[in-house]
Amino acid sequence: MSILLSTTESGIVSETGKQLNAFSRYWQNIDWNNLISLAVSKTVIIILICVLLLIVRKIGTNILKKMFQKHNIKQDFSERRLQTLYTLSHNFFQYFLIFVWAYSVLTVIGVPVGSLIAGAGIAGIAIGLGAQGFINDVITGFFLILESQLDVGDHVIIDNIEGTVSTIGLRTTQIKSFDGTLHFIPNREILIVSNLSRGNLRLVIDIRIKPDEDLEHIKHILQTVNEEKLADYSEIKSQPNVIGLVDLGNGTFAFRTEMFVLSGSQAKIKTEFMTAYVTALTQSGIMIPESPLNLKV
Repeated sequence: MSILLSTTESGIVSETGKQLNAFSRYWQNIDWNNLISLAVSKTVIIILICVLLLIVRKIGTNILKKMFQKHNIKQDFSERRLQTLYTLSHNFFQYFLIFVWAYSVLTVIGVPVGSLIAGAGIAGIAIGLGAQGFINDVITGFFLILESQLDVGDHVIIDNIEGTVSTIGLRTTQIKSFDGTLHFIPNREILIVSNLSRGNLRLVIDIRIKPDEDLEHIKHILQTVNEEKLADYSEIKSQPNVIGLVDLGNGTFAFRTEMFVLSGSQAKIKTEFMTAYVTALTQSGIMIPESPLNLKV
């Protein structure tokens, strides 16, 4: 038994000695001067790459800020839209620099980046197909913001959904209907936008009258009311124009006034002016006819 143990121990010692000798020969054969020189040169190159990219990052960030400041002055973009566009551009620029940095460092170290990219291409295609809808949402949302098609607070109609724009995101746009329903619309589904809040809208006010009244006197009263109330409403963008007598059908007539007002203010202005018209006409002894409809229970 002792002889067998001695033989085994001798074999282990011999094998260990061979491994140590092989490692010693490998260690002695290393060209330390060349290795240190290579490590120093690669480290210097990586440091130069980092410094260069930091300089590019600083210059690029300043250029982006100045570009968006000038664009805001010229195009009068809302602060929210401009901030969104700036954030998107800034993030894209940062990710691009990170990609360039990683590619450059791995290339300097000696990692076969091209092979890694080719290998990841198949997985990228699969992920891209699955995320196609998301990418379409983001791209459409970017152009919705860039082209000022929508803005928060606008009165719009999108795919038979009418309401006020609540939020404009890169993936979805939120429309709040007048009954309080909040609609989340994927941006890729937005094909036609009817924006009712852009430009001035034509406001028509009809006051029903009896055709045997003094028409010139009625016109004079309406014009007087227009002159008195015009200065109180900055939303009115044109001089109120008294068109005159119009036929509403069913044997009813009205005196029509039209004006152009800022979008969103038409309901308030119509109520105020109609109240003033009826009050002035009644005080002048002109009777407003009752409804021609004969309602039977």
